[in-house]
Amino acid sequence: METRRRSLVKAVIWNVIGLFSMACVGILTTGSMTAGGIMAVINTVMGFTLYLIYERVWSGIRWGRHV
Repeated sequence: METRRRSLVKAVIWNVIGLFSMACVGILTTGSMTAGGIMAVINTVMGFTLYLIYERVWSGIRWGRHV
């Protein structure tokens, strides 16, 4: 089983990657660093929260695991 700390570290790393990519998309789409940055931060907070919940739910599901 995966520890909560591991899930948290994975989520943070993934969301840092997502923050930078979403900032680029937001800036290119809107032409504004401010709007692109705000979009990226909102997306990152939502994605981080949902990813943590998703990982913890799946860590409790035994289906498909070989023990």
